[in-house]
Formats: sequence, C-alpha cells, structure tokens
Amino acid sequence: MKLAIHESNLKGYFSKRWIEYCENNNIPFKIVNCYSTNIIYDLNDCDALLWHFSHANPIDYQISIKLVATLEAAGKKVMPNLNSCWHFDDKVAQKYLLEAIGAPLIKSYVFYSKKEALDWINKTEFPKVFKLKGGAGSANVKLIHSKSKAKQLVRKSFGRGFRQFDRIMLFKYSIKKYFIGKTNLKDVFLSFLKIFVKSEYEKVKGKEIGYAYFQDFIPDNNSDIRIIVVGEKAFGIKRMVRKNDFRASGSGQILYEKEVLNEDCVKIAFKVSKQLKSNCLTFDFLFDNRNQPLIAEISYGFFQEGYDDCTGYWDNNLVWHKEKFKPQYWMVEDIIESIKESSKND
Repeated sequence: MKLAIHESNLKGYFSKRWIEYCENNNIPFKIVNCYSTNIIYDLNDCDALLWHFSHANPIDYQISIKLVATLEAAGKKVMPNLNSCWHFDDKVAQKYLLEAIGAPLIKSYVFYSKKEALDWINKTEFPKVFKLKGGAGSANVKLIHSKSKAKQLVRKSFGRGFRQFDRIMLFKYSIKKYFIGKTNLKDVFLSFLKIFVKSEYEKVKGKEIGYAYFQDFIPDNNSDIRIIVVGEKAFGIKRMVRKNDFRASGSGQILYEKEVLNEDCVKIAFKVSKQLKSNCLTFDFLFDNRNQPLIAEISYGFFQEGYDDCTGYWDNNLVWHKEKFKPQYWMVEDIIESIKESSKND
C-alpha cells in the first residue's frame, strides 16, 4: 500500500499534517504534483491520493473535480472523495443535492430566467439573502431588504453579471479588521488594489452570470454552528456574527467549548454524511424560530489552524471525547481503512 500526497506550503492546507502522520507511523507515501501532465502515470503505484485543493485557485478550479472523478473510476481512493467535493463552492449544486436527500436545508430559490426571478420577487416577502454560487468568508452574501434592491441584483445577474468576489465589500471589511487589530496596513492596501486588478482565478472563471440565487433570511441568529465530519468522527465550532452584520463566516470570533455546540447539528451532520457516503464534509447551521437547525451550506475544506483549539470530538455514537486531535490524521486513517476494505471485497 502506498499513498500519494499533493504538497502545499500555504498556510491552512492539510498536506503538511498528512505527511507528518505518514512519517510518524511509517506509512509508505510519495509526493506528487497534481498539476503535472503525467499525474495519472505518477499515481500508478499508489492506492490513494490526498489533495487539499482550493476553491479559488485557477488550476484547482479547472481540474480538481475531474481528477477526483477519474481516479475513483479507476478504483483508487481519494481524500476528499467525489461525494464530498463535486458540489464544492457551488451553493446551487448543494441546494439540489440536499433537497434530493431530504436534508434540513434553509429554503432556497434559483432562477435561470430574469422574468421568472422578477415575478417571484413581486410575490415573495423580504428580507431575503442573495448569494452567488461560490465564495468563502461570506464574500458574496448580501441581505436584501426590499423588492427594488432584489430586482436591481436580478437585472445585474442577467446583465453584466458579477465579479467572483465583491471587492469593494472586502476592502471595507479589511478596514474594519485593521481598526480592531486583526490585519495590517499592507493587507488593507492590497485589498484596495484588488478592486481594480483581477486575480488569475477571476480571469479563468469569468463572471457569475445567467442565474439568481436567494435563500430565506432567518432572523435572530447571533452566530452559526459549524460541524465537520471526517469518517466516523465529528467536531465543531460556534462562530459569532460580525458587529452590526448578519454574517458569521469570516468574523474570526470563534467559541470552541462543547457546551456552546448544539448536538442536534452533530446528529444531522452524521446522518447526511452517511447518506452522501462522504469522507470529509463541513456543515454550516442556523436555527429557525422553533430553534431547529437548518443547513445553510456545505463544503469539504476548512482552514486547519482555526480548529486547533477545539476541546474534543464526537464519535458516530455521539460519545464525546475530551482530548486534542488533528483531523488531518483521521483523514489518512480513513483512507487506509477504505483501502483495506476494498482489498477484502476484491
């Protein structure tokens, strides 16, 4: 048995800990380059690939899902597997998927006709949340209070479209972060420059255009709950909303204690992960007026250092284990176990 790992030196990526686990446990592995034209041949002597790809890297955007699907078709194991990632950074795909399996999703609406979207706006109630398909840290999420503002966004959706990120909003947010000591002047200046200069990812992906996506707004949530399921273990955090805002993602205000984490969210996360046969899945939950958890969106990736202060985790029997852990280690263990299971069935 041999594992392949695509290495990244960027902060927050999983590969460093994957390598660390393999070295500490004498697990055969080799470093590969998933961008190489020879990647399929490079994986010939490997049973699995571990690749933490990005939602905003232009090459990852073009090839990651295709490569994962290809390798699974060839009988290899992948972290994340296809069931975990084909819908990555695509909220519309997540809407279809979660509705199809009957998961408790916040009511969502997508339109591919300007007329249908405008007709719906005339009949529905506000506020609503407007989102683009992609984007992390709430970069493309807006709270819409009026029909007129919603119609303006719909006309833009079916007109000139949207950049991949709302750079003006992100610049304003960088200023707020500077004044509370969470960033520096250099980052604020770079954020300002990005208003005028497109990233390589934006050039490759182009504009978001030709659809309009809304979700019901759930008031009175001062936070959200994020639960991450890796194999048969789960852990979570509570993210407080930004000051004078409705969004929690990207706030940087995080609580880690078990007491602040709703166990119903954990139950749902385990159930959905099992239904989807995923090996790594992240869930963001809000609560309705009956205090029932609803899924806002899902992902496979997360910024690993943001979870190092977690105080423990649940197993799939909902037993709490109060101890430190590295979920990237679990990912390697899960891949090895899946390889062994496949060998038994062959």
